[in-house]
Amino acid sequence: MRIATWNVNSIRARVDRVVDYLERADIDVVLMQETKCKPEQFPLAPFAAAGFEVASHGLSQWNGVAIASRIGIADVETSFRDQPSFGKPGVDPVVEARAIGATCGPLRVWSVYVPNGRGLADPHYAYKRAFLARLADAAATWTDQPVIIGGDFNVAPTPTDIWDEADAEAPTHVTQEIRDDLKRLADAGLDELSRRFIPDERRYTFWDYKQLRFPRNEGMRIDFVYASASIATATTACVIDRDERKGKGASDHVPVVIDLDPDRLT
Repeated sequence: MRIATWNVNSIRARVDRVVDYLERADIDVVLMQETKCKPEQFPLAPFAAAGFEVASHGLSQWNGVAIASRIGIADVETSFRDQPSFGKPGVDPVVEARAIGATCGPLRVWSVYVPNGRGLADPHYAYKRAFLARLADAAATWTDQPVIIGGDFNVAPTPTDIWDEADAEAPTHVTQEIRDDLKRLADAGLDELSRRFIPDERRYTFWDYKQLRFPRNEGMRIDFVYASASIATATTACVIDRDERKGKGASDHVPVVIDLDPDRLT
């Protein structure tokens, strides 16, 4: 069984490329972020033609998360317990489309898109910290089941997970407090699987489009797969598929893919 997480950076713009990858890589479940569309705008037909059911959650042309599965989808949730809301001053806060959960075959899976933070003095940074804290609180109640939380976490957990910690666009990704906030998922009993199989430095999952960041390998490792103990026991491999950042129409993120042996699930 193969499970992928991928910030697709607009599913309508990249649907052909995404579906082509799912078929080539023999993916069973993909957790998508930054789909940038409402459910009625999601391009379902190409996924259906490839044998995938889709559950999506989006409120506007921003954010958005989805799960596509060829092993079934049931019990869909479009937020986790106590997921925080956010709104600009003078605007009623809303619970944004940043999380979706579903049961796919023997797995409970969540696709999450953690807020960027924008700036250390910006209210979005406090929102980011609250989102991570409440996600960890919710996840602590899920660890007795085979659960996966995959997504774009917008945190570079170690200094070697970013090409330059002084990058002007990444201050909210590298503070000690935000790294500690992300660590709460591990404290809740979840293993980050890509690190176990790919511990090497400078193995990034995101490269900005500008200033030749990808050819220069000036990126960040911010996309991860967290899993409960039963999933960790059954995981046999992980790939960060760097080649998917190449070519025309690529997302600025690449898929992170794990292989599971269903017979080893406990």
